[in-house]
Amino acid sequence: MTFSIVAWDRDADELGLAVASRFLAVGAVVPWLEGGVGAIATQSFANTGFGPHGLALLRDGATARETLDHLVAADGGRAQRQVGIVDARGNTATFTGDECLPWCGGRTGRSYAAQGNILAGPDVVDEMATSFEGSVGRPLADRLLDALAAGDAAGGDSRGRQSAALQVVSPGGGYGGFNDRMVDLRSDDHHDPVAEVRRLLGLHVVLTATAPEEDRLPIEGELAEELVELLEAVGHHVSAGPDGLFTALRAWVGSENLEERWWNQPTIDPVVLAGLREQAGRG
Repeated sequence: MTFSIVAWDRDADELGLAVASRFLAVGAVVPWLEGGVGAIATQSFANTGFGPHGLALLRDGATARETLDHLVAADGGRAQRQVGIVDARGNTATFTGDECLPWCGGRTGRSYAAQGNILAGPDVVDEMATSFEGSVGRPLADRLLDALAAGDAAGGDSRGRQSAALQVVSPGGGYGGFNDRMVDLRSDDHHDPVAEVRRLLGLHVVLTATAPEEDRLPIEGELAEELVELLEAVGHHVSAGPDGLFTALRAWVGSENLEERWWNQPTIDPVVLAGLREQAGRG
């Protein structure tokens, strides 16, 4: 009742999963991930025990195939299950039980596994694989979402659309460096859930990414004067004194949840500048 892809990005040390289904809140059931360990998609009358049990096996050093074989062998309902696994070394495995509803199946490639059931046809999985294989070098979140969109465009879940989810993990890669959840986005009940998750990913990038050093703009001269005008226009008064502009700008950045694009230096992220201009009606 679902189609999904799990994958590993060696260069970025990231693991991810993207999934869509005509099922309410599929992101609450299918994805199980841990940074530096692995990613598991458990679907088709999902045995959610595959998630924590499988991650424990991967954490102890089992490969994706060894983990999948163990999970399936111990499950009396295996004939109705579907599972995809990737470990933190790029090993992959996929399984489709004999009693999964058609069309059903999966395939693996370099560092990914794609699978689905009750699909419009095999093109759904094939298009996901083709998309992922053709997008090497791009961020893992984008690659996974593009693959999911390719499967959706090929017919996706034959019953229709309802929910989708995207998760990417990496050790210490989450908010503030205190967890592994780099991306954790869901559309639980939507007429076009994959597109909605793409919109959310765009917001996520704006709010959590940061400009490289070479792209940061010095706050001086005409730009400093413009910033004073922009901040006044959006209701953030710039007081007199050397720190007035800096204080007002910091306050606006906080009000817009753009702290990840703030570094307490006399420079500004171009994304922050563009957002301030837009809010002031000058974008």
